[in-house]
Amino acid sequence: MLTKDELPFCPVATTVDLIGSKWKLLIMRELLTGTKRFSEIHRALDGVSQKVLTQSLRKMEEDRSIIRTVYPEVPPKVEYALSDLGNSLRPIIDAMQSWGIDYIQNTIDQTTTNQ
Repeated sequence: MLTKDELPFCPVATTVDLIGSKWKLLIMRELLTGTKRFSEIHRALDGVSQKVLTQSLRKMEEDRSIIRTVYPEVPPKVEYALSDLGNSLRPIIDAMQSWGIDYIQNTIDQTTTNQ
């Protein structure tokens, strides 16, 4: 986690640092529906490698936007969930989803109108 002095001065840049990568944002989208295991997240994110997913999850845990819970069993069971900080980003992700739906619909409408 960045210290106060290491955070960007711009609040938008700070937010982008937390959710700015494609994979972080999509991981958060998956965790908005509840706690997931690594394999569930991996299956839901088409195209992400295990290495990149692991790195993203570690960074998100370090930033305190997710909580990683390890259960003492064999084989090991690990679950990921949004923290309170991660959950506080829900309105931003919901707004992005709404905007994306509108954009897709407008693109489809323009395509059919121009034909």
